[in-house]
Amino acid sequence: MKDEAIHYRVEPIDPHGHRFQVTLTIREPDPAGQRMALPAWIPGSYMIREFARHILAIAAHDERGSVHLDKIDKDTWRAAPAHGALQVSYTVYAWDLSVRAAHLDATHGFINFTSLALCVLGQQLRPCTVELVPPPESVATGWKVATSLPRAGARAHGFGRYRAPDYDALIDHPVEMGHFALGRFEAAGATHEVAVTGRTDVDMKRLTRDLARICETQARLFEPRSGQAPFSRYVFLTMAVGDGYGGLEHRDSTALLCQRNDLPHAGLQTPSDGYKTFLGLASHEYFHAWHVKRIKPEAFVPYDLWHETHTRLLWIFEGFTSYYDDLMLVRSGVITPQDYLTLLGRTISLVLRGPGRLRQSLADSSFDAWTKYYRQDENSPNSIVSYYAKGALVALALDLTLRARTQGQRSLDDVMRLMWTRYGRSFYNADGAAAMQQQGLAEEAFEPLVREASGLDLKRELRAWVEGTADLPLARLLEPFGIDLGLTPADNSPSLGTRLASSGGELRISTALTDGAAHRAGLSAGDVLVAVDGLKVASEATLKTLLARRKAGDRIRVHAFRRDELMDFEVRLQAAPATEAKLAVRTNDQASAHAAHQAAGRLRKGWLGA
Repeated sequence: MKDEAIHYRVEPIDPHGHRFQVTLTIREPDPAGQRMALPAWIPGSYMIREFARHILAIAAHDERGSVHLDKIDKDTWRAAPAHGALQVSYTVYAWDLSVRAAHLDATHGFINFTSLALCVLGQQLRPCTVELVPPPESVATGWKVATSLPRAGARAHGFGRYRAPDYDALIDHPVEMGHFALGRFEAAGATHEVAVTGRTDVDMKRLTRDLARICETQARLFEPRSGQAPFSRYVFLTMAVGDGYGGLEHRDSTALLCQRNDLPHAGLQTPSDGYKTFLGLASHEYFHAWHVKRIKPEAFVPYDLWHETHTRLLWIFEGFTSYYDDLMLVRSGVITPQDYLTLLGRTISLVLRGPGRLRQSLADSSFDAWTKYYRQDENSPNSIVSYYAKGALVALALDLTLRARTQGQRSLDDVMRLMWTRYGRSFYNADGAAAMQQQGLAEEAFEPLVREASGLDLKRELRAWVEGTADLPLARLLEPFGIDLGLTPADNSPSLGTRLASSGGELRISTALTDGAAHRAGLSAGDVLVAVDGLKVASEATLKTLLARRKAGDRIRVHAFRRDELMDFEVRLQAAPATEAKLAVRTNDQASAHAAHQAAGRLRKGWLGA
């Protein structure tokens, strides 16, 4: 088959040394000298990662021989004017076992093309092909390929040629190569595949059945009439490990990292906590296929892959997705309503445990994702709030408000559908190329969108929830739905006001929470606890046992090492804060409340779909 204007040949030349060899062929290079650059970040993970630092060697040539390359900044090269096609060969080190970059060893290879495919500047909109080459047979045999890239000659799950309509599409289709369990199902008018890499006893039949229900439910949310997904094929690329968690969305696929024990096994009756976690992760990334991959912030249209791109709207794109991920599980029937309320309580608790929620607004959290959320330190719990978790609670508050004030006639679902029809449905052409008139959600456009979709003016509430730092009135908002929200301390013992970490037989303060007992006494992050009232503290369990014999207001003597200096502190213990949320459906124990109970049940059924 004839190559496109841009062609990449990708070969895992040294799995033991974690090295891919990439050969980029540019049929019509810039006559003045072609510039090429590797992205500095990957969409969906808002941190400058400097992928170019993993290029070990690079060279270029044309039909006459070697072509001189100049490196003109940290991730950009310029070739001297070439005669005919320009070919650039380079070696990439791939040893990042995450969903964000590339990884290669003798067991498998994983590729995000932001870490591997140089962008031909000035030709980003031109079509390209990718030739995937198997590893040396002396190292590995029998490998297969899983990717949502359209095939251009390669057999299904085989090495060979794939294509992309432009560079933006290329970097949105990761690749898994190796030995993997493969499942398949049809849902929402599309073929779905699940490729699970790693040693597992996964019950693929159970997994694909549950994922199919979730996928159908999500498609019906955005397209209630047709239930049609915005793609014809979708792939869940799943890496199962002993300890790990993560996901990254792509337009027609997702990369997932999970604990192998979180996957379902034969004989599993009800979903375990780990399996619920995995299904929530898969649901989250699948939801992104509509919301952030097609409905996008205006700041991401198009992506600037070489600089930080700030938006104050991540609370909508990540937070709302974090709200709907578990909600889709209960609406699809994969988990029970009580399961969902338990998961929702955990999200509420997660937000309440962080003092930073009272200091940073959701809008600021979104804007500062690049420098604060993705680059956390020992003081982060005191200074930031998660636009994922609190954003999910704002979505909850907005959804409950819309449903209650319209007697269930309008909801956040209507807002999501309006955003989809206006910004997402036509974002890409049928072949996956960028549409001519791409449009993203402007920074101030969301509140008018809510008003248009619902008929309600919630400007005051949204401003307070998003730009303010007060806790959300969730107990009041849940009341019309017949749900009680209770808050209790995590434990009955008095609090030291710390977050702790154990390693090497030492118990270390990872964070001294603002205005907590430890902070007021002078203890700091990094201090190693040695003794309380003269008794050795070797673990968090030991500390809890000692504190259980005290009460709030008691004074204790704490010895701790700061660096190599033994220090002595007098700490006045505080009552543990009420941060643990429990949600429960209110029972109808009074005849006079029967009508209100029925109304709450109708609202609750409309919300949870159960």
